[in-house]
Amino acid sequence: MSIIQSHTSASLTDHWRTIDIDALDPESSRNFPITTLAAPPSGPRALDAQSVRGLLRGGDAEGALRGAVGSGVDKDAQLQIVIEVLQSIKAADMTPLLRSVYASEGGSDVLDSLMKYLYAGMAAPTQQRQGESSGAAMSVLLSWHEKVVEVAGLGCVGRVMTDRRTT
Repeated sequence: MSIIQSHTSASLTDHWRTIDIDALDPESSRNFPITTLAAPPSGPRALDAQSVRGLLRGGDAEGALRGAVGSGVDKDAQLQIVIEVLQSIKAADMTPLLRSVYASEGGSDVLDSLMKYLYAGMAAPTQQRQGESSGAAMSVLLSWHEKVVEVAGLGCVGRVMTDRRTT
């Protein structure tokens, strides 16, 4: 047996790497939780259901839509809020509202998020309210889909379909 073969077989059997370097590094993510690094959501994107309903009652449909589409912790509850907001806005107000959102700062991202919620609403089993058919709820979602595509273009659909992050 040559020296190289004996050295190679000896180093394979030795546990030469038993030191955990990450435990010794004070800046390692193992030494502190990384979940505390993210700031809690604030501002108009982190509105709860009561705030969104208050905006709707106050006549601020755009603020309610932006707040509903904002990132929420519970995605199912957030989806229900978005659908509630969409159902409360009149069909005649859809296009001007979407144009206003699209023209504002970050409007394209808001419409992309809205499109994600529309697809999630279409895919989710409908929870029917009293006197409301599932066809009526789907009709509202399809109307909004049509208007979002009209305002934001087909690129919105492409971005939503190719995005790995889901709503």
